[in-house]
Amino acid sequence: MKSYRTVVAAAVLALPLAAQAQSAPADAAKASTPEPITVSGSASIASDYRFRGVSQSDREMAVQGGITVAHDSGVYIGTWASNLAGWGTFGGANMELDLIGGFRTKVAGNGTLDLGLTWYLYPGGADKTDFAEPYAKLTGTAGPATLTVGVAYAPKQQAIGKWYATGADAAAGVYTDPGAKDDNLYLWGDGAFGIAGTPVTARAHLGHSWGQDGLGPNATAVSPTGSYWDWSLGADATWRNLTVNVSYVDTDISDARATYLRPSFSKGQDGTGNIAGGTVVVALTAAF
Repeated sequence: MKSYRTVVAAAVLALPLAAQAQSAPADAAKASTPEPITVSGSASIASDYRFRGVSQSDREMAVQGGITVAHDSGVYIGTWASNLAGWGTFGGANMELDLIGGFRTKVAGNGTLDLGLTWYLYPGGADKTDFAEPYAKLTGTAGPATLTVGVAYAPKQQAIGKWYATGADAAAGVYTDPGAKDDNLYLWGDGAFGIAGTPVTARAHLGHSWGQDGLGPNATAVSPTGSYWDWSLGADATWRNLTVNVSYVDTDISDARATYLRPSFSKGQDGTGNIAGGTVVVALTAAF
């Protein structure tokens, strides 16, 4: 869901008409030189917001957007946001706001190494909901194929600690271990393959989470069942700056495995419906 596209802008100095003929070669060189700082972004509407396979919008629609400012040295900063609802209270917040910063550099010709940190914020929510997560990604391309492998590790923090052992405790407001801290590890791989002669790109994703095996201070969790797999298969089609993506998203969190987390881990928090079950997600994204 969180995607950023880099667009390069160039500026040509305005010169008096009398000097244009003499300065034409210099102007042409300037026009072909990218600016040291570029700004890119996107806005999306999706049928569901899935974070590592688990719905963050109660299996309802989400409106999302982000913007990134990058320097030609490889340093970048950005932000991304989405509405929330459903399985956890998120401390009373109805919005996720991510602050992102990092550094990209070329490696081995057609490879890119990306090191950074994401700070997950929940504006308007209760204390101890926000958390920080460093990440590293390595991307390589070969013809129409692109492969990315990554790791994200959030060190011990209260926001991802196991404060509630069960969903029943969370519903009753009874802390099992208040103030607990835990860490979280996420490994993933993404593959993309552009289909020649078409605007279509096939995509696949596989990830694995290790975390607190319970619910955090506001009945939320990054890895709600402690250890689980998530995956997706899909494709997108691009026309100009618009991209339509259709993907099947799923996890190995069964109803039986999620029972002890209910009612928090359910659609509408009514104790029924697996919000980590398989579903088709459709998204329309406009890049700028």
